Amino acid sequence: MNDSSKINIDGDRVLVNFDDGHLGKYLARSLRLNCACAECIEEWTGKPLLDPFTVESNIIAEDYLLVGKYAVQFLWSDGHFTGIFPFEVLRKLCECEVCSPK
Repeated sequence: MNDSSKINIDGDRVLVNFDDGHLGKYLARSLRLNCACAECIEEWTGKPLLDPFTVESNIIAEDYLLVGKYAVQFLWSDGHFTGIFPFEVLRKLCECEVCSPK
């Protein structure tokens, strides 16, 4: 997936159109809390470093960059930008009605 039109930032939501036609739906805050970069997760132990209470409830993804054909990097409204989300990870984190039924 390397077509930027497949990613849409809509307020506090991020939508990803996967190559198989699936529409991934995410709350921006949920994605931010799942950032696995070295600032958010201790590199060697895997211990979480990000305190969820420090992430505002109204956080948004302001922009994004495609990382090759395999991932996306978001620029968050809290200034964080180092996390890379591989598309396979995004698929597993999907919060749509099919992937996360209530």
